[in-house]
Amino acid sequence: MPLPKIEEIRDLSDQELSDQIAETKKQLFELRFQKATRQLDKPHQFKHMRHRLAQLMTLERERQLAASVKQASGSEAASSDSTSDAEEE
Repeated sequence: MPLPKIEEIRDLSDQELSDQIAETKKQLFELRFQKATRQLDKPHQFKHMRHRLAQLMTLERERQLAASVKQASGSEAASSDSTSDAEEE
């Protein structure tokens, strides 16, 4: 399994992104369990799963920050409109 590409992840919706994060965390848990019971055949899968999880969580955080900036700029515009209305009266 090759390392995932961020371009593929960026095409996911927010819900799909959350689902992928949950699935990746579940797979990491299973890999740790296999390692503890000495049934892990491919230890490099840890690297792949951790890398994928980091990509997913980074993209999720980027979207959260973008939404908060958008919301903050929208509330500033609304507050400046109400402030200018109050000054005119």
